[in-house]
Amino acid sequence: MPEGDTVYLAAKRMAAALSGQRLTQGELRHPRLAEHDLSGLTVQGVHSVGKHLFTRFDDGRSLHTHFRMDGSWHLYRPDQRWRRPHHQARAILRTSDRVAVGFCLHDMALVTIKDEQRLVGHLGPDLLSPYWTDDTAATAAQRLRAQPDLELGLALLEQRIMAGIGNLYKTEMCFLLGISPWAPVRDVDPNVVVALGRQLLLANAERPEQSTTGDLARGRPHRVYERGGQPCRRCGQRVIRAVQGEGVYARYTYYCPRCQPGPHPVR
Repeated sequence: MPEGDTVYLAAKRMAAALSGQRLTQGELRHPRLAEHDLSGLTVQGVHSVGKHLFTRFDDGRSLHTHFRMDGSWHLYRPDQRWRRPHHQARAILRTSDRVAVGFCLHDMALVTIKDEQRLVGHLGPDLLSPYWTDDTAATAAQRLRAQPDLELGLALLEQRIMAGIGNLYKTEMCFLLGISPWAPVRDVDPNVVVALGRQLLLANAERPEQSTTGDLARGRPHRVYERGGQPCRRCGQRVIRAVQGEGVYARYTYYCPRCQPGPHPVR
């Protein structure tokens, strides 16, 4: 699942490549949008809100896309070979010298720019918002505090509390906080949690590589994420992999039972 920093970086790169440019091709390969041709429109800007991405056009409309589990936007030169199969392309925005291709974008909508808020108004504060303030942080902390009995790992993935955290950061944040992902929210300081989430996303927002250790070397970027069965970097005990959540919300969670006290699933 892409994290908020992945979407943020995609929006930043697309904005740099497309803003102010007229589309020579604007094709949407989505059942509900296939009849819309965006050719001839000029891109006004691209921005992200949590894990949502908006591409604005000069006719007052905005293309909303969400990455879900496997979506992505790629930028190419006109003669460059695509890195994913053509049949996975759901949107093609072509200018005279760049091509933005949206692959496996299951959620797409064309709305007026003023209606963007209708699609993201339910979200909590965006951890990568350029307008972040102490009041924004307090709002996120209060939303977290309002769910005292919810498992912390599930709360961190709840975009209505704060937007941008995915399974990677959820797992690493619980380790850094020294608490089990299955511990209730009431066992943590919400202000510390919010500050840590923003710190981690900001640290990785300008690069495609994601590291919570400060080390980008192979096998070194994460403390416990995707390290099931390997020794904990702090205490040496074996990192455990277990499922947290149910149904479509089930995710593999990694934790060190010694460094992260609290409730754990039965193994």
